[in-house]
This record gives sequence, structure tokens and C-alpha cells, in this order.
Amino acid sequence: SHISFEVFMPTLAVAQTIVREALATARQSNFRPLAVVVLDARSAVVAAASEDGASLKRFEVAQGKAKGSLAFNLGSRKLGEMAVERPHFFAGAAHAVGGGLVPVAGGVLIKDANGAILGAVGVSGDTSDNDEIAAIAGIKAAGLTGDGG
Repeated sequence: SHISFEVFMPTLAVAQTIVREALATARQSNFRPLAVVVLDARSAVVAAASEDGASLKRFEVAQGKAKGSLAFNLGSRKLGEMAVERPHFFAGAAHAVGGGLVPVAGGVLIKDANGAILGAVGVSGDTSDNDEIAAIAGIKAAGLTGDGG
């Protein structure tokens, strides 16, 4: 008998679409310069871009939003609410997963039509709400569902 494990993740083409369309949404909405990162379900970077004028550590913040989403299977907006409601739990959990989590809106899970998590998008550079808007727009443009929490 043959056992196969299928790993679902955004392809490079899908990830590049997400990045491109998230940035296009940001430009159309006159957001401040953004960094966008698309991670697969293992938290590996598939595609990323930082716009001209994005501040130095925006990529790391964007990645922290996406990593937090994957670590807890929650959008980073919901993760932020948890951090306020249960600070001791969040502090311990963040330590357990190696830190680097950014619990504010802008980290969005990428889900397929069946609700399976394919990866996550992190965006940083404008307000957290606008970061999330850009992330979800990119995911929708790729034909997938974004779950920001």
C-alpha cells in the first residue's frame, strides 16, 4: 500500500499575485509604503516585497504578523485580542514558539475553499487595519480566502 501526504501551500505564482495585488490595493488607497510577506504553512517565505520608502524593519514586522497567525491558526487581529485578554498565556506561548510574533492586525491566514490553511500573509507599513485590508485584497485576488481574525 502507498501512503501519500499532500502538503498544501501557495505556489510561487500565487504568492507573487498576493504580493502584487496587496501592493496595488495599497497604492490605490494611498497607504504608506508597505512590506508584504507570504509564508507557506511551515512559515517559510514564498514571496516578499518592501516598497520604496518602507522603513527598515517593516519586513520583520510583517513576517511576525504572519508567523503569529500560523503559530496559533488565528488571524493576528484575533491574536492581539487574546494578548489583551490573556496576557500571561500570550507571553508564555510567544516564548514557547520562539518569539517574533506581532499580535496586531495585518497577519492573515490564507485558506482554500474547504477552509484548509495554506499559509499566511503579513503586511506592515500603514495602520494595522489598512495592513489587513491590503493582505485580504491580495489573497482574494489570488482566488483564496483571507482570515484576519
